Amino acid sequence: MANRPTIKDVAAAAGVSATTVDRAINGRMTVRKDTLQKIVDAAHRVGYHGKGSLMSQLAENKPRCRLGVVLVKRSQEFYQNFAKEIETAMATQHYVRGEVIIRYAASQSPDDFATELRALGNTVDAIACVAINHQKLDEVVQELKDKGVPVVALLNDTAQGIRKYYIGLNNMKVGRTAAWFLTHTISKPGKLAVFVGGNRWHGHDLREVGFRSYIRAEAPSFTVLDTLVNLETRKVTYEATLDLLHRHSDLTGIYVAGGGMEGAIAALRESRKAGEVSLIVNELTHESRAALADGYVQMVNVTPLPELCSELVKLVTETFDDASEGVAGQSFLEPRVILPEMI
Repeated sequence: MANRPTIKDVAAAAGVSATTVDRAINGRMTVRKDTLQKIVDAAHRVGYHGKGSLMSQLAENKPRCRLGVVLVKRSQEFYQNFAKEIETAMATQHYVRGEVIIRYAASQSPDDFATELRALGNTVDAIACVAINHQKLDEVVQELKDKGVPVVALLNDTAQGIRKYYIGLNNMKVGRTAAWFLTHTISKPGKLAVFVGGNRWHGHDLREVGFRSYIRAEAPSFTVLDTLVNLETRKVTYEATLDLLHRHSDLTGIYVAGGGMEGAIAALRESRKAGEVSLIVNELTHESRAALADGYVQMVNVTPLPELCSELVKLVTETFDDASEGVAGQSFLEPRVILPEMI
């Protein structure tokens, strides 16, 4: 007990007076937020037993921030993980009393995205969304901006020129990486197929452009077939892959630029031996991990969700109280490439 840290120890560690620490603990006078944070940090360092009351005082002095998030595909493992990472990032930040409200668009129609964005706009300080590109959503994002509710586009750069920020991958680079891998690992040049979710996902279009530009410039001995739209669904991808395999005996590689990889994996398992047709997909899930282990997937591009969500929360919590100011920007995260030997 004689060595138990005291208020004087906390004050010395924080670089403030013992009187200031006493005020912070007992709440007799207002203590500046940055000073209070220094005292709390010092209390943790020296092991002061009264740090719980300091944390309470700090929490009461923090501003509130409500972040609304619009995602898609509620049932998909990737988006379930995405939601958890956003909530974790908000819970572990120290700038504000943060709250995350997550909603899922019922479909990929512009009206469904618009409905969720507008509903959130009435109750939150900022919005982050994974959404398609469409003029109707440009209008909604402009409405939100005019109300002082900034919008951050995630994964797909929605409402360019209107949204406040984009956080995601450099999709052109992702497509070129997929093309490099296929052309450097397939022993005999042949035909390659590309799936995109739809033309309203500009991120998918950029991946396709990157893929084709690399093949055209660096591997012209390969032929890229007409791009297939799979609506990011398992069923459409499965049926289209079976048709490809039936019509093109010299098909050597498939790149699923968006969702729906489960269908391609299932079709290859039914129709080909492992590794006979190379397959590149996105995001590490139970199915893609199993396909990597079994040799039906050769590479997975993974979005670094912890880094993305941490950057999102930092951006929102540090600027939400001055949301109407600032220059729109973007942040490209480095994708994680997962190969069979890495799982």
